[in-house]
Amino acid sequence: MKRRWHRPGAFAVVLTALGTAAFVSLGLWQLRGGAEKEQLLAAFARTAQIAPVDLTQARRQADARHFPHVRVEGRFDTEHAYLLDDQIRDQRTGVVVYGVFEPLEGGPALLVNRGFLPRHNSRLIEVPPLADGPIELSGLYARPPGSGLRLGGNALPKQPAWPKTTIYLDTGEISADIGKRVDDRVLLLDPDPASGFERVWTPELMPPERHRGYAFQWFSFAAAAIVIFLVLHWRKSPP
Repeated sequence: MKRRWHRPGAFAVVLTALGTAAFVSLGLWQLRGGAEKEQLLAAFARTAQIAPVDLTQARRQADARHFPHVRVEGRFDTEHAYLLDDQIRDQRTGVVVYGVFEPLEGGPALLVNRGFLPRHNSRLIEVPPLADGPIELSGLYARPPGSGLRLGGNALPKQPAWPKTTIYLDTGEISADIGKRVDDRVLLLDPDPASGFERVWTPELMPPERHRGYAFQWFSFAAAAIVIFLVLHWRKSPP
């Protein structure tokens, strides 16, 4: 039997056209997202090499793609600290330690990411003590890490002892917990081998490679929709 073209119905044409257009649009959206993330990673790496500015200027400059390098004077609130649990670095589990810092220039308190501490045999090594008194810090002024699905509500008020442990960082909940206004951004301290912490900073975001992978999947769906349409309508005819 010979193959010949069978005229498709209007519904099949519309469905294929809409589906293909949607898949192509989603693929292009993922490509744009990958390009934006590459720019963001480059900006993040570049700001670490720039001379630090004061915190007031950084707060004016901060936006979604800008991570100012900051120098700030003040003192730590030695009574309050937080451990961001279930963190993984180089296939090791541990915590990221956050201190509450009171800038000398005023304004809201600043959560300071002191760095990562691994667990050994399910036990956390001792957290290095905070400086007691005025100190100058420098680091990247960045957004706090994102979080996935939150289950169980806010666990901070239920913990009587410090430091408190959390599985996500919410500046609003921490502000309510310590009774003082907290900045929406955090300070990622500059690396210091003598600090006792591991500090390797990258933005908390989907890598560009994953965006491109998703784009390839959407473009594949578009191609598959066209192929299916052609196969269904270019078929064998009875004699």
